[in-house]
Amino acid sequence: QVQLVESGGGLVQAGGSLRLSCAASGIIVSINVMGWYRQAPGKQRELVATSGSGGSTNYADAVKGRFTISRDNAKNTVYLQLNSLKPEDTAVYYCRFTAGALNYWGRGTQVTVSS
Repeated sequence: QVQLVESGGGLVQAGGSLRLSCAASGIIVSINVMGWYRQAPGKQRELVATSGSGGSTNYADAVKGRFTISRDNAKNTVYLQLNSLKPEDTAVYYCRFTAGALNYWGRGTQVTVSS
């Protein structure tokens, strides 16, 4: 059974940094896309960043220039470096792996940015 486990969330002051990790346990064949999403209280889940198997990356406008996604295919792990954090970045951050028609989600890690 495949599970995705996020780590690295926490409480940080505005302007600070965090590094999130998401590792998959179990066997996932041919992961195409690794991505991060977030959901703030009372809001819908939204895309933060994705990383394609060919090296392409995509970022939400709100995080461009501040967040960086990277991946280690050998470890089935994706990272998200969060810099220059703002209170509006406060949310539960989820990772998602896409392998063909299958999507796998983690349970989320809380990021709280204080002003």
